[in-house]
Amino acid sequence: MKKHLLIVALFALTVGAKAQQKSAADSLMSAMSKDEKPVPVAIFKSTRLVLSQTTEMVKKNEFNFQIIHRFGDIAGSNGGGQTAFGIDRVNDVFFGFEYGVSDNFNVDLGRSTIGQLIQLELKYALVHQTSDGSSPLAVTLLGEAGVQPYQQSTFTTMSSRMSYLAQAIIAHSFNGALSLQVSPTYLRQNTAFPISPANTEQSFFALQAAARIKLTNHTGFIVDYAHPFSDFRKNTYDFQDPLGFGYEVETGGHVFTVNITNANSISEMNMLARSQQRYSRGQYRIGFTISRMFDFNGSHKKMKE
Repeated sequence: MKKHLLIVALFALTVGAKAQQKSAADSLMSAMSKDEKPVPVAIFKSTRLVLSQTTEMVKKNEFNFQIIHRFGDIAGSNGGGQTAFGIDRVNDVFFGFEYGVSDNFNVDLGRSTIGQLIQLELKYALVHQTSDGSSPLAVTLLGEAGVQPYQQSTFTTMSSRMSYLAQAIIAHSFNGALSLQVSPTYLRQNTAFPISPANTEQSFFALQAAARIKLTNHTGFIVDYAHPFSDFRKNTYDFQDPLGFGYEVETGGHVFTVNITNANSISEMNMLARSQQRYSRGQYRIGFTISRMFDFNGSHKKMKE
């Protein structure tokens, strides 16, 4: 069923993009007659959703500070009133710093509680969706390198501490009311998690898919899902596909998202490799993301929704 949902999302994204491209001839001629240049479309409100990163970029000389938090289980044996439905427990905290070297190139640095993972990320906007339909899709390339600097008894060499992730994020906005994206992903862990049994995969592919439904000009509802294509990470090994739901609010320079997900981990490197929590066992949790943008340009180019 989950694989079918991914296929449906891919199909809807492709068909919708083609339809908008075909219907854009009139708007393109109109734009030309007014001597206007195509404007990049803001497909999402932020660079992150619940599980996924988006095609959105931090503009040149802007700085985005993010705090992402995941609490403990709401229900099940580790939740309930004894832990204030998970509020008493902290599963993961992520601090992220995103800087726009240019409008199309970002350098990001982040740190997660789980594994004490420190990650450096390079993000490049290859193609923008444009307001005249001449480019129906946005495509952003993302590369990450992560290191776990502690746990010396487990990681005996610098190489054994490293992980790598490569991702292509493909997105489309349907007139601002609905935004869809898919993200083919490759993950490599030099020390595979879990360390035992011996057949744990060091490398595997995954696919993430997400949707944002516009509720008002400043709010939206998010669905976010990830599926690792891994023979090891099947139900026989108690691994689960991450799935999250979020409510997003934009207030001035802040974007705030409150969400519920079964994923403990925030970083894609940890989330794709480590997710073992089930909704059916009450192993879902409240989380939130706070994003605060600082503009050092003195002027700001507004993207069209």
